[in-house]
Amino acid sequence: METALARRFPRAVERAPRVRFTSLPTPVQRLDALGAAIGHPDLWIKRDDRSAALYGGNKPRKLEFLLGDAVDRGRRAVLTTGGTGTNHGLATAIFARHLGLRAILVLLDQPLTDQVRRSLLLDLAAGAELHYATSVAGVAARAAAVITAETLRGSRPYLIATGGSSVVGSLGFVDAALELAEQVRAGELPEPARVYVAAGTAGTAAGLALGFRLAGLRSRVVAVSVTDLLPPSPAKIVAHAQRSLRHLRRLDPSVPAVSLATDEIRVEQGFVGPGYGAPTIDGLEAIERIRASEGLRLEPTYTGKCLAALLADIGRGAPPEPILFWNTYSSVDPAEHLGPLPDWRGLPRAFHRLFAGVGDGSDGSDGSDGSVG
Repeated sequence: METALARRFPRAVERAPRVRFTSLPTPVQRLDALGAAIGHPDLWIKRDDRSAALYGGNKPRKLEFLLGDAVDRGRRAVLTTGGTGTNHGLATAIFARHLGLRAILVLLDQPLTDQVRRSLLLDLAAGAELHYATSVAGVAARAAAVITAETLRGSRPYLIATGGSSVVGSLGFVDAALELAEQVRAGELPEPARVYVAAGTAGTAAGLALGFRLAGLRSRVVAVSVTDLLPPSPAKIVAHAQRSLRHLRRLDPSVPAVSLATDEIRVEQGFVGPGYGAPTIDGLEAIERIRASEGLRLEPTYTGKCLAALLADIGRGAPPEPILFWNTYSSVDPAEHLGPLPDWRGLPRAFHRLFAGVGDGSDGSDGSDGSVG
């Protein structure tokens, strides 16, 4: 299927290797019940939770280009990094497996929850090779060691940045922004004044900001920071967008040299809480509010905190203008196609301590209510 990026800049797409996972465009809808409850009827959502059948959210858009590049370069393995509960790492493993590629994940501790344990078991079920590191510096060192060892064996992995945040990965969200612009012009929603999106490595925010300018939208990106580890800033997001623009113009010189300024992007730092992966009261309340009013499911690390920031802005008297919440969380449970969760003892020994006190069930559960941990 032709995408918005292909319709706008066909030469760029012809020169950018891509594999197709997504079903686009993802729908937009008005959040009628939630908007009425908070007194802001012009509240909208972009349903990227439904972006792909194997695993939704924002990751498939980036991975189409990243794994396409890996295949084009003849790589048989990919390596990426993240926290122990990384959605990006899980999505990479799922889509790499679909293409017959090995997936290698180098993971760093984050606050331990049942969902983190479940994510590790899903990584294992997806066939990922897991490595543990104790610090951010340790992640880099471990990744370098793995790449060296694999290269000496004749199979150098393709390196995917944390969160898929690179100029190649950002093409997926330039496309997404152009897609939203087409939906605005088709009358499916009004042009949003602000678009709220969770920001870890902020590649999604950078791609959207660039794409909105290329599309001629005036929408302002509100990047809600969810991390205390190398947190995003407007300057970092603009720099990433500018690098992505240079890459896009190398692919297609007809792409206009639009400009971005740091005051066009807002980074909201007030909803991180104790740190990356740590749930917050505001985030959990936002999750429950959208579940009860709209029947939608979010999670506490990214999208719950993002929605909490949006609700707080409205509560402080935000102007009655169209606002869009970009849902980056997958509504697809990968266990439906990966099969029963494996026994946690199949994980590398370094991860076993994360399952201390967990029962003997082969699915990693405690044997009582089907939960993990």
